[in-house]
Amino acid sequence: MGGKFLAMEVKTKTMGTVNVDESQIVSFPNGLYGFEEYHKYAIIEAEYKPFYWLQSLDEQNLAFIIVDPFLIVNDYELDIDDRTLCEIGIDSPGDVILFAIITVPADGSAVTANLQGPIVINRKNRTALQVILSDSKWTTKHNIIKTLNDKEKK
Repeated sequence: MGGKFLAMEVKTKTMGTVNVDESQIVSFPNGLYGFEEYHKYAIIEAEYKPFYWLQSLDEQNLAFIIVDPFLIVNDYELDIDDRTLCEIGIDSPGDVILFAIITVPADGSAVTANLQGPIVINRKNRTALQVILSDSKWTTKHNIIKTLNDKEKK
């Protein structure tokens, strides 16, 4: 095979049909909160960097905008117990990729990031889960624009 990844066509909610390779596919054994029945997703670069789409492979109309939470909050920290991380085979912090789900309300109100329920991906086996952090410092509706504006002022 010459080291090439298998490519597949994915029908997306916003970009028509796109080609993805297997390195872009992640599996959520437990699904996402509220969407437990959907387990396979592709991570696809969005039209606007640094955002990505988390596109369901099972349901074309199910897609989430995601972003690296450290781009929004420098001091973002997670306290996830080892047992939870073991569920997806993580045994080293270097194996972790993190994303926060973004909400863009149709009514024009604030664009927010869910920092209380981040997505944790094991970069080695492409298995993922959504965790709920107990730290009350992080919310499900963290105002991105306000945070980025505050960062620029500093």
